[in-house]
Amino acid sequence: MRIRTVAAVAATTVLGAGAAAVAAGRYVSDLALKPSPDGPEPDERVTVHATAPGQVSMTRALASLRPGVYGLSGDGVHAAVGEVLWTTPDTVARRLDRVYSGALDPGTRVRMTAQVHAGDPRSALGLDYAEVLVPGELGPMPAWFVPGARSTWVITVHGLGATRELPLNVLPALHGHRFPVLDLAYRNDPGAPPSPDGLGHLGDTEWRDLDAAMKYAAEYGAERFVLYGWSTGATMALRAADHSALRGRISGLILDSPVLDWKSTVRAAAFSHGVPGALVPLGVRAAEGRTGLHAERIADAADPARLSVPVLVVHGPDDTLSSWSGSRQLAARRPDLVTLHTVPGASHSAMWNVDPASYEEALRRFLTPHM
Repeated sequence: MRIRTVAAVAATTVLGAGAAAVAAGRYVSDLALKPSPDGPEPDERVTVHATAPGQVSMTRALASLRPGVYGLSGDGVHAAVGEVLWTTPDTVARRLDRVYSGALDPGTRVRMTAQVHAGDPRSALGLDYAEVLVPGELGPMPAWFVPGARSTWVITVHGLGATRELPLNVLPALHGHRFPVLDLAYRNDPGAPPSPDGLGHLGDTEWRDLDAAMKYAAEYGAERFVLYGWSTGATMALRAADHSALRGRISGLILDSPVLDWKSTVRAAAFSHGVPGALVPLGVRAAEGRTGLHAERIADAADPARLSVPVLVVHGPDDTLSSWSGSRQLAARRPDLVTLHTVPGASHSAMWNVDPASYEEALRRFLTPHM
């Protein structure tokens, strides 16, 4: 049963049935704690109408009209598309850059995704890499290691509903600046060990997997680290910078669409799935009860007074899953350490997609002192 159907049924009985309230709370909290491959903030699927050399046309929708570079993902199909070429009242045509798997046949249902590439660094980007295993507290975690000449390593961690394929978007830029990159799959990712309760904890426990990646990097020659996280991966980076025994080796943080207030993110995930407003507080309470999450722990890690290294925050006002007000406050309170690169028109974790050149220039400026 679809979540909005479950929520609607539960909403009619929540006042009179405690069991229904508990069930509804679990369903709502799952939207953030067990995000589907469609992500915690799903776009509507659109239908492919036709393909031609270098272009694909599909249903006109807010998602298919977004500016920039995206993936098209559906059942058994993944492709990379670029800018809008033309529109009609019912159709949008975009530049078709590559079909990674499947076929964009007429009638295929797809969604726009921030993950442009599919595969590994070699098959997707032509970059040499090694598949490595990072020892973690729950077991070995797979990671891609792309070598570079510098002694500062960039360690990348994706966020809600994504995989280690998302950081492939920026891997050519990082490789071009000769940084070694360790792209981590952590607990509950494909190929990585599950968490004991099978739930995500919005970075509150996952940061220990990032800490394990830092220990691995140090063992294999990294002198310093730049931690680069998206969404809850940004939360992981902040927690590691605050708690890791190796935090003294962290020379910078890059936070893309950071989740700084987990309760608002759970609420936003619920609303994006059409959950009735009366049920949303049940989901927040269920998330706290099921995981032991406490707002204070994540808020403390993002306390501007606790920052000790330069931070690049990339965020924008159109992120409806993680409010950028927290990012603005972080930058306003620590202008000595925090640089905010604002990206209008970008959905959650899609800041690079809207304008890759501008994003990568912000990266270059931030990383120059680490070169």
